[in-house]
Amino acid sequence: MRDGHLTPAQLRSRAWVRLFPDVYACASLLVTHDLRAKAAARLLLPGSVVCGRSAATWWGVPVAETDDDVELVLPAACRAGATHGLRVRRGAVDPSEVRLLREVPVTSPVRTTLDLARTRPVAEAVALVDRFAAAGIVDLGAVRASAATATGRDCRTVREVPRLADGLAGSPQETRVRLLIGGSSLPPPVAQFTVRHRGRFVARVDFAWPAHRLALEYDGMWHAEPGQFAADRQRLNRLLAAGWRVLFVTAADLHRPDQLLDRIAAALT
Repeated sequence: MRDGHLTPAQLRSRAWVRLFPDVYACASLLVTHDLRAKAAARLLLPGSVVCGRSAATWWGVPVAETDDDVELVLPAACRAGATHGLRVRRGAVDPSEVRLLREVPVTSPVRTTLDLARTRPVAEAVALVDRFAAAGIVDLGAVRASAATATGRDCRTVREVPRLADGLAGSPQETRVRLLIGGSSLPPPVAQFTVRHRGRFVARVDFAWPAHRLALEYDGMWHAEPGQFAADRQRLNRLLAAGWRVLFVTAADLHRPDQLLDRIAAALT
């Protein structure tokens, strides 16, 4: 509009969708978080870098929904005002921490992980880091090495979260289960354990105490998908036939952590 190519009346028509002030997209385009991040970084606030959840989503790990605030980092000297739909932080970004992905400046995988580690509460931060690392985009060893030198605000959290992450969880809820057990007096389980019987593959379970032949599985909503029930029962039968016991955890169990821990403890004894 500022270039005179379109009039205000044209922009108010159904042919255009407003993303941000003075930033519009053709209505035929699918509006995604990535599209909004691209518009914000390249058009609304040139010189900014996509960071945090928005950067993770741009790297291919969808931890930000379409309408979530786009997260950007700006040089401290920039005096851009607040804009609805953006979450802007100011600070220095080393050029080595920036990657140009599809013409959009995005924080590097390590820097993105460290930004995710600042999320509160800590359990949510660990779940985010687990999900990002599980995608194979970042090496947790490199993240921990970089986090060890973190200074300033939230530096303790930035160092703690990568240490708590393992990059193995298949879902955020699995991370929460692991953290719950890790914070208790129970012996730590083996995550993503492969069960074999007489040399043959039986199943891969979320958590296992092999010496007790006890498996712990998070039972998420995806287990209710068509055809999944029968597959789950076949898998359970294979585990039982191999001499294993299986405990199932649901989202409701996480709201009763003491009862869940007591149930696991009883199974282990």
